[in-house]
Amino acid sequence: MTPRQRLEQVDWPALEQHLDDQGHAVIPGLLDAGECTGLAALYAETDRFRSRVVMARHGFGRGEYQYFAYPLPTLVDTLRQNLYPHLVPTANRWQARLGKARRFPAQHRAYLAQCHDGGQCRPTPLLLRYRPGDYNCLHQDL
Repeated sequence: MTPRQRLEQVDWPALEQHLDDQGHAVIPGLLDAGECTGLAALYAETDRFRSRVVMARHGFGRGEYQYFAYPLPTLVDTLRQNLYPHLVPTANRWQARLGKARRFPAQHRAYLAQCHDGGQCRPTPLLLRYRPGDYNCLHQDL
């Protein structure tokens, strides 16, 4: 089964409720072990990434992450495109609760166009690498 097929089996109302209640949610089984191993193996392929952040240098914790460069790995691109339409209603509901007028478009392609129009043309998907004892502090990327 593909990640896209697995997404079709998600109980989206329950996931949205968990997001509202907890601020985060997990989709169990979204990726199989082979897909996880394959993504983790990409970390060593530095040409796939546009930048690397060592969290301790910025007070973000301990560990590191790299931002993917275009073209994104197929799996990452597929996840991004297929998760977006399910998550955008929650994002827009949260915008309304925060009193913000801006809403996110229904389609990921339209969202990327907005980002590009605003000058954000670099991809934002990232891959984290944690070793024993590493952690991530609450922080806001600017």
